[in-house]
Amino acid sequence: MPRTRSLPRRAALIAAPWVLIVLAWYGVRLSGLVSPALVPSPLDVLDNFANLMQTRLPHDILMSTQRVVLGVFLGIVLAVPVGFLLGWYKSVRSFVDPVINFFRALPPIALIPLVIVYFGIGESAKIAILFYASFFAGVIVMYEGIAQINPIFVRVSRTLGASDAEIFRRVIVPLTVPHMLTALRVALGVAWATLVASELIAAQQGLGALIQDASSFFQLEIIYVGIICIGLIALIMDLTLRALTRRLLAWQERIA
Repeated sequence: MPRTRSLPRRAALIAAPWVLIVLAWYGVRLSGLVSPALVPSPLDVLDNFANLMQTRLPHDILMSTQRVVLGVFLGIVLAVPVGFLLGWYKSVRSFVDPVINFFRALPPIALIPLVIVYFGIGESAKIAILFYASFFAGVIVMYEGIAQINPIFVRVSRTLGASDAEIFRRVIVPLTVPHMLTALRVALGVAWATLVASELIAAQQGLGALIQDASSFFQLEIIYVGIICIGLIALIMDLTLRALTRRLLAWQERIA
């Protein structure tokens, strides 16, 4: 019974900020501080969303999601071993850390001219931008997390007679799983934030292309649709990863 009673309260807490955002949206539109022509109403945006769902929006969502997933996958596949090396070996970290932070600080949009030169204007160029953003976001999270692993776990394992292979498999890998999942979450967020920049490269489909096309004709309602779709998909992916993280790391709670 207590759990049943908490469900409506939990649902209300989840819905409350979104209701406040919509009310604030209407408040800005009706306040007169901003021209109504510059702030489309939520109903107008919803109407455009319904119309676009019958035409191009499903394909745009699919294309953008595919690009993000592929870019993040490639970025994390490389970021995990690189982050492990940087986190575990201080000498390697001291040598490579300035280079990593130099490239991490460069905004992906600044690299678009070079990406076009080296990769053309096809899908590979868009994936390269998303890979770049995902890799440097993921590798920073990985090596910062691994560097904080308490070395006492390794020393105790050696005292108990574990080999290097056993220590890596049964101690290091389980301890790095939380950092891998966190790196994946951060990389996904950064990739979605970089999506529009990647789709500046001659994209005909995708949510970034939808926003670019709408901006050319001052179709603010469609711009809002694209922005909201990007945010919702990123939120759904993040919630899914958080649920997966809780399931995979349940053993840590049992140990604690």
